[in-house]
Amino acid sequence: MPATHPPATLTIVEQRQSRDGTRKLVLRTHDGAAIEAVVIPGPGRVTLCVSSQVGCALACRFCATGAGGFTRDLSAAEIVAQLHQAEAGRTHAERITNVVFMGMGEPLLNLPAVLGAIRALTDPRGLAIAPRRITVSTAGIVPKIRPLLESGPVNLAVSLHATTDAVRDRLVPVNRRHPLGDLLGALRDEPLVSKRRPVLFEYTLLEGVNDTVADAERLPALLRDIPCRLNVIPMNPYPGAADRGSPPEAIARFTAAAHAGGIRVTLRRDRGTDIAAACGQLATAARPRPAPAPA
Repeated sequence: MPATHPPATLTIVEQRQSRDGTRKLVLRTHDGAAIEAVVIPGPGRVTLCVSSQVGCALACRFCATGAGGFTRDLSAAEIVAQLHQAEAGRTHAERITNVVFMGMGEPLLNLPAVLGAIRALTDPRGLAIAPRRITVSTAGIVPKIRPLLESGPVNLAVSLHATTDAVRDRLVPVNRRHPLGDLLGALRDEPLVSKRRPVLFEYTLLEGVNDTVADAERLPALLRDIPCRLNVIPMNPYPGAADRGSPPEAIARFTAAAHAGGIRVTLRRDRGTDIAAACGQLATAARPRPAPAPA
């Protein structure tokens, strides 16, 4: 029996504009589920943050998406359709230049569709986005990292968020299956990770949980021999969150200590927080709704 694939049709049901220029699209799928995509304009680029699943099964403690549970994978066509909807009616200056798989879902748990979408996005006969302008983020699904890297020169981002297994087990439950030693050991031994293709480690700071100077001082030994940089992310609030973001002084102490240890550190600027479009805030009700009856 031939395989069936969900229709690629996505319908914009809501569009919100942030005061900083970020734009969030709420998109309805053919089966009535909702996903979100976010357009982030910046100097010389326009980045689209795409979803790879309806909801997410990983239940990371600081992320609103995981609190809503998991419904299904998106197809490659549904992932690419997010770009088409984001660009609908836009001018040439607003064309998408960069794509990040950092929206709803864990991309490496839907790897075949993600790779199919990347092939479509990078095809010179089509959208022709350079692979180096595509970043795929994972919470650390270790067996799927090599197949992703072998697919082409896309960028790898890894959600780290803790410097001990005890803390990461609580924040990122998949750590119980793929603990820090396994994850970082795989990256350390990965020949496709290099100074030309470093890992971007993402680290969300939660007040009193993972934001101490001692946490930052553990990073150099933890990330030793892995070409990388660290992207520090102040936690963005969402309703029902168990934690809150670190205050500015704790963020400053943490980033200074990490930098002093020789880590390349960047601080992610909040974008779209006023429209719940920032990292960890994508929480549109992702459960399927009954499709409207045919007219």
